[in-house]
Amino acid sequence: MDELLLRSLIPGVIGVLVRRGADFAAAEDAVQDALVEAVRVWPDDPPRDPKGWLVTVAWRRFLDATRAEASRRRREEAVEEEPAPGAVPGRDDTLHLYFLCAHPSLTPSSAVALTLRAVGGLTTRQIARAYLVPEATMAQRISRAKRTVSGVRFERPGDVSTVLRVLYLVFNEGYSGDVDLAAEAIRLTRQLAAAIDHPEVAGLLALMLLHHARRAARTAPDGSLVPLAEQDRGRWDTGAIAEGVRILQAALARDRLGEYQAQAAVAALHADAPTAAETDWVQIVEWYDELARLTQSPVVRLNRAVAVGEADGPRAGLAALAEVDASLPRYAAVSAHLHERDGDLETAARLYAEAARKAQNAAERDHLTRQAARLNSRPQ
Repeated sequence: MDELLLRSLIPGVIGVLVRRGADFAAAEDAVQDALVEAVRVWPDDPPRDPKGWLVTVAWRRFLDATRAEASRRRREEAVEEEPAPGAVPGRDDTLHLYFLCAHPSLTPSSAVALTLRAVGGLTTRQIARAYLVPEATMAQRISRAKRTVSGVRFERPGDVSTVLRVLYLVFNEGYSGDVDLAAEAIRLTRQLAAAIDHPEVAGLLALMLLHHARRAARTAPDGSLVPLAEQDRGRWDTGAIAEGVRILQAALARDRLGEYQAQAAVAALHADAPTAAETDWVQIVEWYDELARLTQSPVVRLNRAVAVGEADGPRAGLAALAEVDASLPRYAAVSAHLHERDGDLETAARLYAEAARKAQNAAERDHLTRQAARLNSRPQ
């Protein structure tokens, strides 16, 4: 079984069923039934037209389910005659499904789960494992999401920015269990980039590739975090970096700057530096200024304070940090870093410990705890 092929066919098959009159929820259920049948049949009897086979079986499953609901006379009449099996029109419905799954009426978590199921082709069990929740919980989440969008017109224009936010959420979930969500997000964003000509789609793809290129160097053999400045740059994926930079340059040349292109530009400057000491922090500050203008995000201003501290010295960084909301996650960690660079080790140790208590995951907490212990154990 070619699992990647099977998953790549799912959006198109769902799209055919929806155009034939099935609502989204019923179409998705029918396609899942067809996939189960494919896993059973294809190893011994592979079809010549995999997509046509899936459409035929899924449509029959849909008809069976519809006819079982005798009270739904209108739908029963709409599906009275089954179209004859044959070649499926070559229309790509992936883009429509992206927009449907990223519908503004859905919560971010539901939109991500529905995208992974309907567009990514992952099973409910795989998604549940990735999110570390029980399969029944994830099944309920996906069912609620499907009910929410079941009445939405399939042809309704979508919001590209919403789709991109959902894909970035998928990417930032990283890796857990048997599903690499970062790699999955890159695969889905490649699909979107092939379906729509938009510089911010290209910007997001470049950003993902540039971040993902550093993945192997982000953790030590014992699982602890390795800060960017201490990473072994020889372990970075130069092929992914080159591709990300190439995609970013083409997007920037269109002169329609957006937040993902600006973030990718920062990542590209980090990737371009042979050593941490050679990082072009002045340019990075300039890109954070652009990002702040585009997004008005306090998190951007927090990251900018770090860059200012590197470009103009820790005192300048602390001055920039003073203009940022102190309740932000990672504020204490940034403040600790800048105070340490400024020579105030006692304050830095206290802030590292405070940041560790507020850390949002175990790896970050352990890293900050080690930083505090390192300063507290220094000779007096």
